[in-house]
Amino acid sequence: MDYKGRLKSVQTIFVRKSLDALLVTHLPNIRYLCGFTGTASALLILESGSVLFTDGRYSEQARAEVQGSRIVIARKAPLAAAAEWSIENKSKVARKKPRRLGIESEHLTVAGRRQLASCLRPEFQLRETRGVVEGLRMVKDADEIARLRAAAALGASLFNRALQMIRPGVTENEVAAEMEYVARRSGAEQMSFPTIIAAGKRSALPHGRASQAVIPSRGFVVCDFGVILAGYCSDRTRTVHVGRPTGEARRMYEAVRAAQAAAMETIKGGVGVGDIDQAARKVLKTEGLVSHFTHSTGHGVGLEIHEPPRIAAGQTETLRPGMVITVEPGVYVAGSGGVRIEDTVVVTEQGCDVLAPTSTELITI
Repeated sequence: MDYKGRLKSVQTIFVRKSLDALLVTHLPNIRYLCGFTGTASALLILESGSVLFTDGRYSEQARAEVQGSRIVIARKAPLAAAAEWSIENKSKVARKKPRRLGIESEHLTVAGRRQLASCLRPEFQLRETRGVVEGLRMVKDADEIARLRAAAALGASLFNRALQMIRPGVTENEVAAEMEYVARRSGAEQMSFPTIIAAGKRSALPHGRASQAVIPSRGFVVCDFGVILAGYCSDRTRTVHVGRPTGEARRMYEAVRAAQAAAMETIKGGVGVGDIDQAARKVLKTEGLVSHFTHSTGHGVGLEIHEPPRIAAGQTETLRPGMVITVEPGVYVAGSGGVRIEDTVVVTEQGCDVLAPTSTELITI
């Protein structure tokens, strides 16, 4: 991973954002910029370099993981340590007053901001920033795409175990537990999110986490699952049908399948994310089902399961080659059931590359 290059990219933004330094507190952003995976840290980025603050629990881990940044092992919380260091080394931050310190407004708590302000006044002026590091993270490099592809392949393989488990009378939790067991045995660090197994009428719940509900003798089963491998997430949804599907069930499934295909055909560098969402909704509108599509068509995936860009109406981001996004239209009819089909793709100049492609044809159990 090119941590030095990533840090340099952040530093080049300072002039445009009127900053002298940036204090990064969102853990995935810290990992992206220097490699540190501990759960207590703050990263201070200066024009001349960067300093990672953590505590004694992570001294060995920090020395093993951190690249391109100086390490400070402090006796106090990382945020307080960063503030204290900034006061003691204020000339290294900037020579002129007020020294403008950027903070991640979406990730720093109100209490944390107050703590910083009280420690740093009057030498520093806090400047709220939004999405500085996330904007860089949207476009993945070759190393990241390789990790995402490996995570997608491992995640996709779990569906085979789900197909072996899904039977009338089996609980949703039993299916999820078997998938998660296989994931761990196969090398996954953990699941990307709580596994969704939603059967029968519960398949109409877009985020119907696995429960003690029993799989009925007839109906859809939505399986939404993913793993974290080498720090990177996977995300996939497949929907199967237990028992013989009705004509209406088949129509609903094929409408979602066609909506996903239309969205994926629209993807390429330079296309607005809203156009992808619109392509999926246009198909569902033709089928009279668009009112049952209640979420966005997709989202970015990387170190976090949900990252920018959001693939939805009203969003202004433009796709760029190297972005990794999900394409996951769905239809959910309360009291009846639901369908979602999801794949993760890498945006290219002329289209997209599906990570770990598998069939989307309806499977009947």
